[in-house]
Amino acid sequence: MNSMTASANQKLTLVEALAEIRMSRAAFYRLRARGNGPKCLKLPNGQIRIRRADLDAWFEACEVSPC
Repeated sequence: MNSMTASANQKLTLVEALAEIRMSRAAFYRLRARGNGPKCLKLPNGQIRIRRADLDAWFEACEVSPC
């Protein structure tokens, strides 16, 4: 597995993802409730993980064209 694939398969904790996108936990859960957040993995213990590739794709999709 090359480093690019390993990076895309990296799983971030919720805290790591929130720090990266500079969003509060409450705002993130509101997005998820509306179905607008990035794809998440929910572990059996209730913790959330987000694949690096899914977070990057979601963040790219948030981009708007200039006015």
